[in-house]
Amino acid sequence: MGRRALSCLLAIAALVGITAVTGSGIAVSAQPASVAIITPRGVGDVKIGATFTKLRQRHLVGRLHRGCELAPNTRSARLLAPPRGSANFTRKTPRRVTDVLVRGGATARGVGIGATISDIQNAYPSAIVDHGTEQTFQITLVKIPRNGGGRIQFAVPLSTHRVSLIGVPFIAFCE
Repeated sequence: MGRRALSCLLAIAALVGITAVTGSGIAVSAQPASVAIITPRGVGDVKIGATFTKLRQRHLVGRLHRGCELAPNTRSARLLAPPRGSANFTRKTPRRVTDVLVRGGATARGVGIGATISDIQNAYPSAIVDHGTEQTFQITLVKIPRNGGGRIQFAVPLSTHRVSLIGVPFIAFCE
């Protein structure tokens, strides 16, 4: 069988398969997986000030592990799905959430990982673009002030010009 005949046969088979699925009543959903909502109070059900014990009992965070090496006795925990990222906790017990870093699975007013600075400015008209970290960290920070929708920060790397990290209420630098 020739190459052209084989490609025609595959195209017909694909068309028959699609017709069979749509005609059989099987619903094909284009809905994205559930995403957490980022607010100035936290990410999804992980709220600023919540204790580690309560979050762990509700299966919202993973086990505690060492936080930043530059600050002694700090602890952090991985966020469990749908948001991807981590939560940092206070040094004293009971350990409470101080800030949350999101690497995916959550949006703030529709702005998530992969958005551009103009997307952020459309969602948050009072956003402040800070170029002060470009030399050191190779990222642009976009800060949302308290009176402009809440304390949220977006990190936009110079290499991609797309949001790679979202911090509530700030992005903690530890490197």
